[in-house]
Amino acid sequence: MIQSKNLTDILAIGAHPDDIELSCSGSLIKHIQQGKKVSMVDLTRGELGTRGSAQLRVEEAELARSIIGAEDRLNLGFRDGFFKVDEEHLREVVKVIRLKKPAIILCNAVDDRHPDHGKGAELVKQACFYSGLMKFETKWEGSMQEVHRPKALYHYIQFKYIRPDFLVDITAQHELKMKAIKAFSSQFYDPTSDEPDTLISSKGFLDFIEARMLEFGRIIGVKHAEGFTAQRIPGVEDLFSLT
Repeated sequence: MIQSKNLTDILAIGAHPDDIELSCSGSLIKHIQQGKKVSMVDLTRGELGTRGSAQLRVEEAELARSIIGAEDRLNLGFRDGFFKVDEEHLREVVKVIRLKKPAIILCNAVDDRHPDHGKGAELVKQACFYSGLMKFETKWEGSMQEVHRPKALYHYIQFKYIRPDFLVDITAQHELKMKAIKAFSSQFYDPTSDEPDTLISSKGFLDFIEARMLEFGRIIGVKHAEGFTAQRIPGVEDLFSLT
């Protein structure tokens, strides 16, 4: 089968609703502002989260999507905490990759505090490979799908510090990113909430997110930045493409 034109420039995938917002939403907003098309995918509904509910998190995710400006957002409904890197789950991710045909995929950190994050990273990594195999057949709404392999797969950095392979200046997008994060009002700092306290619901957690952006920004001489790691070494057109 012949690959068709990309329908989505960037496909951002997260194990849970809010993974994308916390880690790479500034970069998504920046590219949307440049005219790129972005789609979002959550692998689970985050139903094991202490605060809120699965349904509420889906509603918050849609609000965050609208703030970011992404084209759409899908939820694959995998079991929070218990999805696996197996054929069943790979097939569902491959279907979305072939549906959206992204040039670039952003996904979870390769290693992190939450087991689902590293597991999600491995699942998406393998799905990118299988999505390019003609004999790995999938259907969407009854029709056979064309093969598609993204040009690049990058992992955003989450709770654990990982040395980034590159950094994206999001100074101009910082305010909108924080608004998207705060769309998940059930999960993050709210002094009026009577739900149980968690690590991420403390004011200190949002301070940490801010500090991480400032730290990455300082490295490249800007105020705020987001960091990514690459599965393979990125190539550039010339030395002046690097700053």
